[in-house]
Amino acid sequence: MQKLEVKLTALDDVLMIVPPTIFEDHRGLYIETYNEKLYNKAGIDVKFVSDSFIISDKYVLRGIHGDEKTWKLVNCLHGRFYIVIANCNESSVDFGKWASFTLSETNRKQLLVPPKHGIAHLILSEKVVYHYKQSTFFEDKTEFTYRWDDPKFNIFWPIKNPILSEKDMRAEN
Repeated sequence: MQKLEVKLTALDDVLMIVPPTIFEDHRGLYIETYNEKLYNKAGIDVKFVSDSFIISDKYVLRGIHGDEKTWKLVNCLHGRFYIVIANCNESSVDFGKWASFTLSETNRKQLLVPPKHGIAHLILSEKVVYHYKQSTFFEDKTEFTYRWDDPKFNIFWPIKNPILSEKDMRAEN
């Protein structure tokens, strides 16, 4: 059993993870994206209850979304996207602090995102398959949404006119 590679990021409690089990040969690729024993041994004892997939096209921007209680483990299965994690805890001295990362099928990195942090992502490749595990079941009424260009965060985005959902267009600053 290999060791999980876990790195701290610029945001408290947001971790960058490289899965330990990656095998590639002439037949293709095998990646174990989650192994409870390995994650627990690395000090990550979050209980995940739900898995979700998002499939999006180039220039789609989703977010900033999150809630008060859900941990998320995020990774890219196909393609490449720019992801921003923002501290959305209005009672925190770090409210508004954010960090950006690029996740892709080639770097195979994961992000562990704590509650009270929003996630937003911009699709950079023609198509992306994005996977995340959640520690709670989704409840739309408990989710918060900030505009992708909210001046409270002053996030750098490598695009001026992304493709947005109605929900993200209506989000208030």
